[in-house]
Amino acid sequence: MIWRSLATAAVAALMAAFLVPAAAHGAPRESAPVYSYANAIRESVWVDTGLDGDGDGHRDRVAVDIVRPREPAQRGRRIPVIMDASPYYSCCGRGNESQKKTYDADGHVVGMPLFYDNYFVPRGYAFVGVDLAGTNRSDGCVDVGGRSDIRSAKAVIDWLNGRARGYTSRTGTTAARATGWTNGRTGMIGKSWDGTIANGVAATGVEGLKTIVPISAISSWYDYYFAQGAPLYDSGPDWLSGYVDSPDARARCAAVQRKLVDGAPRTGDWTPLWTERDYVKDASKVRASVFLVHGMQDLNVRTKNFGQWWDALARNGVERKIWLSETGHVDPFDFRRAAWVEALHRWFDHELLGYDNGIDREPMADVERHPDRWTTSAVWPPRTTATTTLRPAKGAGPGVGTLGLGHRSGTETFTDDPARGETDWAADIDRSTPDKAGFTTGALTQDLRLSGSSTVTVTATPTTAAAHLSAVLVDLGPDTVRDYAGPGEGIGTLTDRTCWGASTAGDSSCYKVTEAATTDVGATVVSRGWADLGHYGWGKGGKGVALTPGKAYTITLDLAATDHVVPKGHRLALIVAGTDKDLIDPPAGTPALTLDLSRTSARVPLVGGAKAFERATRGATAAPAASPSELEGARAPRTPLRVPGEDR
Repeated sequence: MIWRSLATAAVAALMAAFLVPAAAHGAPRESAPVYSYANAIRESVWVDTGLDGDGDGHRDRVAVDIVRPREPAQRGRRIPVIMDASPYYSCCGRGNESQKKTYDADGHVVGMPLFYDNYFVPRGYAFVGVDLAGTNRSDGCVDVGGRSDIRSAKAVIDWLNGRARGYTSRTGTTAARATGWTNGRTGMIGKSWDGTIANGVAATGVEGLKTIVPISAISSWYDYYFAQGAPLYDSGPDWLSGYVDSPDARARCAAVQRKLVDGAPRTGDWTPLWTERDYVKDASKVRASVFLVHGMQDLNVRTKNFGQWWDALARNGVERKIWLSETGHVDPFDFRRAAWVEALHRWFDHELLGYDNGIDREPMADVERHPDRWTTSAVWPPRTTATTTLRPAKGAGPGVGTLGLGHRSGTETFTDDPARGETDWAADIDRSTPDKAGFTTGALTQDLRLSGSSTVTVTATPTTAAAHLSAVLVDLGPDTVRDYAGPGEGIGTLTDRTCWGASTAGDSSCYKVTEAATTDVGATVVSRGWADLGHYGWGKGGKGVALTPGKAYTITLDLAATDHVVPKGHRLALIVAGTDKDLIDPPAGTPALTLDLSRTSARVPLVGGAKAFERATRGATAAPAASPSELEGARAPRTPLRVPGEDR
């Protein structure tokens, strides 16, 4: 097996500290593993949330399991906290190996999932694992991103800062206080639902939360379940709540379940339930810095969630950093392990310990351009990025058009076919098929980079009272990409292990090695967006209406954020169609839709703007029609309903 030794680095760091005069090296730049993990304090506290979510007449307490080094408190030194608040600690497990919390006979935590405690506790941090209300050893009910979920974690930060009550047991009256060992400076981290809670807590502006690291996280729960009225899954938050509820919570939380059903109608209408679970609207309250990580092919927590959150943080001047991978719903520990541990270590040292290690002066963005090949951007999107309007035009045959600058006219008609989706449309881009309207540039003469979020505005006339729309941007050309549609969503898991921190008999720091899982493709979907045409008045209240057949409607679809280079020799395509197989649910009936091309356009964030597009398409020639095998994309992404943090 492969073993990573931290002992040598620790000894070297300590020797350097003793051998180099203080004046020579100045302030510390990196925390070292100088504290005993085996001798760490392991304790449990129940924190009062101030809520009675299950209506039993008693205020809910959430379970907080803590691992912290023993030595700092003995020396009167207070330390910062790294926190992961999760609903998964007992039901489903965390990480690529589905780890759960384990306890000894006295109820003290023995094993914490993931490497955070193993790595950071010896470096002078406390690690805190919070069971969200209604899960594992906590009171209350799971309300899927609502007030109870957020208060579960916010109350713990308040307790760490001396503003909330904690107890040594779930029902007892003996007080537990954190002010003797922590300085209250807290960083939250977590993937998917866990990272979502970090977003939500940051949006409260709670004092003491200094940074968050949301990985593949939701910023608005509506956008997890719907895309402008089009359903992304065939179930709602009630199912998700039931999936993670502890057994005793299921018996007492029927009223909360009913609210989740009633507040999330399958119509896709916006309701007060979604307003409560929209953290983007409260981005102005965020005081914490943000290190955001997302897979650009994540079809579980789709990338509109990170794009709108990032843009809102930028508008409010939040300190931020971003990693974007080619993967699906995958943790960076499993697609770029060594670099991730180093970056996370430096980020927490800077944000929680105040070390001037330079990470805040390094490039804002790391972007995976090809499997295991990364590039950086000083800011993201790059400063030269400008939204450019591209317009479709009729081509040589039905559904086979061109894409460029300037005004266009004409119409295109397609019929919704729920049996086909984006990879089928891309494969048939140069053939007239009844299920899509496709528009392409010629073969580019220069690389063309998209960076950020796009929109596509269409004016469509339906033949039925209900219709769904999909719009996708596609890079047409051969490439080797991470197999995001495969079982590992872009990674494969091996048998060897690497170790990241100290271990005990009950908590190993060693994890199976992963590698990039790749596939050869002839087309890559760059960005996607969906909508229910009946929600064309989305900005006027978010309520859908029945369509009048034969009447034209205009709607703007939000496409997912991305960063992608269409290389020289490839083509950029815009495809507009109906149901995107397995990614949205179909409407009632089989609508045909006619597009008015004079009122249809894509607004695309291009690095270099319209001039870059002009240069890349100057002298471009149409590519010959390709066979299906040449244009076959990654396997059609099947995305069944999963809990947003569920790992393989």
